[in-house]
Amino acid sequence: MTELTAKATIQIQKPVEEVFEGIVNPEKMTNYFISESSGRMETGAELTWKFPEFPDVFPVKVNKAEANRLVSFTWDEETTVNIVLEAQPDQSTVVKVTEGAKAFNEENLKWAIGNTEGWANFLACMKAYLEYGIQLRKGAFDFMRNG
Repeated sequence: MTELTAKATIQIQKPVEEVFEGIVNPEKMTNYFISESSGRMETGAELTWKFPEFPDVFPVKVNKAEANRLVSFTWDEETTVNIVLEAQPDQSTVVKVTEGAKAFNEENLKWAIGNTEGWANFLACMKAYLEYGIQLRKGAFDFMRNG
């Protein structure tokens, strides 16, 4: 049976330690992804995230946070998100996000397309913030609040 996975990859011109901290530290992540977090992403942590464009609060369970290598978490009952960091010789970091897998059907196909788009946006926003201090998400999804 074919399964669907959301995937996105980007290279960030910062050392792996800075990129890892940008993911696990809520003070950094709130500058490019979420509006609130109940804590740091550490192995076994059960957190809640809030996004600026949605009224809901999302539960997040951190399965594993391995310094400078991996952050793995679940935020629904079916899928796991893995963020893998690969240090490069030039002191940059390749960041690979995968989420899934889900059975192939029309509903999950929409999920895979939407979440691939979402993770690509996450990576672009993280790159802009970590490399240049720019907050790309600010105002980017205001249109979704009333829809």
